Amino acid sequence: MKSFINVQDIGPLDKAMAEAFEIKNDRYKYQHLGKNKTLMMIFFNNSLRTRLSTQKAAMNLGMNVIVLDVNAGAWKLETERGVIMDGDKSEHLLEAIPVMGCYCDLIGVRSFAGLTDREYDYAETVLQQFIKYSGRPVFAMETATVHPLQAFADLITIEESWKANVGSGSPAAKPKVVLTWAPHCRALPQAVPNSFAQWMNAAPDVDLVITHPKGYELDPRFVGNAVVEYDQKKAFEGADFIYAKNWSNPGVTNLADYGKITCEDRSWTVDTEHMSWTNDGKFMHCLPVRRNLIVTDDVIESPNSLVIPEAANREISCSVVIKRMLEAL
Repeated sequence: MKSFINVQDIGPLDKAMAEAFEIKNDRYKYQHLGKNKTLMMIFFNNSLRTRLSTQKAAMNLGMNVIVLDVNAGAWKLETERGVIMDGDKSEHLLEAIPVMGCYCDLIGVRSFAGLTDREYDYAETVLQQFIKYSGRPVFAMETATVHPLQAFADLITIEESWKANVGSGSPAAKPKVVLTWAPHCRALPQAVPNSFAQWMNAAPDVDLVITHPKGYELDPRFVGNAVVEYDQKKAFEGADFIYAKNWSNPGVTNLADYGKITCEDRSWTVDTEHMSWTNDGKFMHCLPVRRNLIVTDDVIESPNSLVIPEAANREISCSVVIKRMLEAL
């Protein structure tokens, strides 16, 4: 595996899931693979779970780890070609990238959407430069449009929870999973919902429903075969898992709205009443979460909240990806 961006990159999903549970049972089983190998983690944006879980996964696999926060301790980087560099950016990414590649064996990149130019964001311009110029295998630690490590961990969490509870009276052969938009005070990227939809579509044993206000339609390439339901209550009915996440307007129906907040309806906040519409549903969120905006205190603190196991599984999803890349070196 030379790069990891989308679910297709992981290969057969059933094998990846089996590998995830194998690693979870013995996190140091493949420690020999990373001996004398170095992972470089490059952050263009803030991180807590991604930074900690990725570093832990690499260490479990025996790797050395270099962490570079581009915004604290590095030269300001220019990302555009053809720019006269007479401003505050003193180094170009096209020189910086191959230099970074000299010091490592694998590269993880985290870079968010600018939310001003949809074409630029959805072309994954920054990530693709790393893939093209670093000379190293590259994996996404969240990008302008996707967050595959999170979605992989989400799927692991859903399967674990479903297997643990399916024998307690649920008649469904497979879980109903609902991705719901929720309000937020800031414009956020679509990376998490995009990847969540993509990975749930790829899972053969999940029924996916996506609910959001009209105008917030995700890119069709990620929606796939999911059912889109604009009535949130109807979407929640009988759901086994509720995945709440805000995203700014994706600009699918109106390009001029891309990256903007065009709905602030607080009735979409997930509270106890919302969860009462479900089949004793489990609550999920990628974190960090704005309490009482995305979800109320009582829901996120309830026994049905999976946000902590979900975060813990980030170590596992990343371990599988790094293992696959080490094996391909």
